[in-house]
Amino acid sequence: MAHIRKRRPENVSGPFYVDSSCIDCGTCWQWDPRHFEDHGHQARVRAQPEPGLETERALMAVQACPVAAIGTTPPLLRQTPTQGFPVLITRHPAGDVYYCGWTSRRSFGASSYLVVRPQGNVLIDSPRYNRPLKQAITARGGLAAMVMSHRDDVADHKRWAGVFGCPRWIHHADRDAAPGAEYCPEGEDPVWLQEGLQLIPTPGHTAGSMVAVLGAASQDALQVLFSGDHLWWNPEHQRLVASRQYCWWNWREQVRSLARLQHLNVGWLLPAHGDRRCFGPGEWQSQLKALLAAVEDDDASTTSSGGCGGGP
Repeated sequence: MAHIRKRRPENVSGPFYVDSSCIDCGTCWQWDPRHFEDHGHQARVRAQPEPGLETERALMAVQACPVAAIGTTPPLLRQTPTQGFPVLITRHPAGDVYYCGWTSRRSFGASSYLVVRPQGNVLIDSPRYNRPLKQAITARGGLAAMVMSHRDDVADHKRWAGVFGCPRWIHHADRDAAPGAEYCPEGEDPVWLQEGLQLIPTPGHTAGSMVAVLGAASQDALQVLFSGDHLWWNPEHQRLVASRQYCWWNWREQVRSLARLQHLNVGWLLPAHGDRRCFGPGEWQSQLKALLAAVEDDDASTTSSGGCGGGP
């Protein structure tokens, strides 16, 4: 729980604050950038919310924080929405997509998503286990499957699977991170988890990284890409990014895996870490092409200089 004695001096004055236990995971400012921001390797409150919907959103950031580093006064805490997370992101012909909130310290605050669909609901990566989210998922029909994009973000997978009796999917190369997972595809061939929901192995960040793709590629219904830690959106520079610095296995393989996604027609990019992004028709391909070109230029510069370089 956040403590007023640990309040960061960088917070603006007012009832909401971030304390020094913050791990700088980005959960709060990605959820509520109007009131939170990254500042000096930890988050801070940049502006106090107004009463009403702004305060409700800030209170949901309190819930979502994986280390309980956000605090406010007890009277305000009592206003926390009881029907907060999961929050609808988009309605898609292949399923409604929700952001789960309730991030876990064990996944360094990674985002997770609930896909509600007639074929059975699917949880993409694991949120922190808690009763309100369990009740919300139950009210939407429970879980038919759980996907773990890679070894870093498995969090409370075992507990969620036990409660809902759902099988878990993780790539064979990362299977030791989730012992007992029921489905462990091997190799790099895409696999269909359900009709309209495909898993594509994208080794690089870890040996067993996978992305999930909701929907078929078309101009009428763009796809939803759950990218794990493979790539994400950089709002400051308005471009796709992938990270050499945070690549735990093989950077060259990660770049090769990026190229394997060029055939997609993505309308929503939903990463585990980093910012989400909504794309218009054709925008995904141009952004991915620009990312691959930037990676190629960076690698050429690294080779000629003899240094280790940095990711785009």
